[in-house]
Amino acid sequence: MVGNVPVGGGAPITVQSMTITKTADVEGTLQQIYALAAAGADIVRCTCNEIAAAEGLAQIIPRSPVPIVADIHHQYRMALAALDAGVQCLRLNPGNIRKPEHIKLVAQECKDRGIPIRIGVNGGSLDPKLYEKYGGRVTPEAMVESAQQELAYFEEVGFDNVKISVKASSVPLMIEAYRQLADVTDHPLHLGVTEAGPPPVGLLKGTAGLATLLAEGIGDTIRYSLTADPVEEARAGRQLLEALGLRERKNVDLIACPSCGRAEIDVIQIAQDAMAAFGDREIPLQVAVMGCVVNGPGEARDADIGIAAGNKRGHLFVKGRNVAVVPEDEMVSALVEWAEFIHAHGAEAAIARVDTAKAEREAERDRAVLLAEQGDDANQSEQRVDLIRKRASL
Repeated sequence: MVGNVPVGGGAPITVQSMTITKTADVEGTLQQIYALAAAGADIVRCTCNEIAAAEGLAQIIPRSPVPIVADIHHQYRMALAALDAGVQCLRLNPGNIRKPEHIKLVAQECKDRGIPIRIGVNGGSLDPKLYEKYGGRVTPEAMVESAQQELAYFEEVGFDNVKISVKASSVPLMIEAYRQLADVTDHPLHLGVTEAGPPPVGLLKGTAGLATLLAEGIGDTIRYSLTADPVEEARAGRQLLEALGLRERKNVDLIACPSCGRAEIDVIQIAQDAMAAFGDREIPLQVAVMGCVVNGPGEARDADIGIAAGNKRGHLFVKGRNVAVVPEDEMVSALVEWAEFIHAHGAEAAIARVDTAKAEREAERDRAVLLAEQGDDANQSEQRVDLIRKRASL
């Protein structure tokens, strides 16, 4: 348990991020923590690198909407200070707190207080002895051994309230390290590709590592490590878990076609405008933006609500049923309005309030016009079939 949030043991996979403010800046740090929580973070980590930071934590923790993890490097005394401040978890890096007596002292204090520790092995700060042992390079085996060494110190004082991470900036290295770690321990695992960089590359690297392991059933809590506003980390983590079906949907799932020559509108712009309009609204619906009325409603028939572009207007549909026609410049606002109504009253109530027969007639007219422009046989399929048969008979 990290505060009131369970990690591992069949609990929902949690999303974490880290503040980038100075922890001594209490109000600034709290503002960022609230923004992270709104974006989907279940747990937030704050640095505790000086006494002023520990004093800040003492004021932050009782006002935080989520449990706080103190990030500790080098100075074991900062771990003790963070515990005195009331943190709900510690993160220790075994690569830079190396004296066994210091590690065991912190573990004993955590045991006495019922506070968990994350062993945070990092490929970039491996113990030099392990680095040399494995040929002067970081290997999955070296990272797993580092975690096991730290566990052994904890076991000496009877402490096992632990979660573990073996992060690396190399996706293949990170994946293999976690696979090996999962084979040798039952402790909860915190997943991450560290120092992944700025989006979009950082998002791709993080997703490649996290999604691969989560799909294999490995991992209990995750963090994207992006060179960006940490709110992007929290949002990406939540969206990944929702996309994998590992957490219930919290916000809109917006699907959109990639656009094509049939599109009557700028699908990319409309989709971007819709994403911005929905923002962080907690409307757990699937919303579709489709570029044409020929295939749009059919391809997005499972969406809760969607819009397909006709001739300078949009055909709004709910659960595959046409319900309204709106001008192009009102499509996004109509999507938001209808989504809010469906969220509050249900799809059936939304459908019942309109003349669906009229909307379906108008949609059919637009489909007929678009098909007529392309011709009934836009791909000249009959001629192609004849050609295929002729070649087959040679």
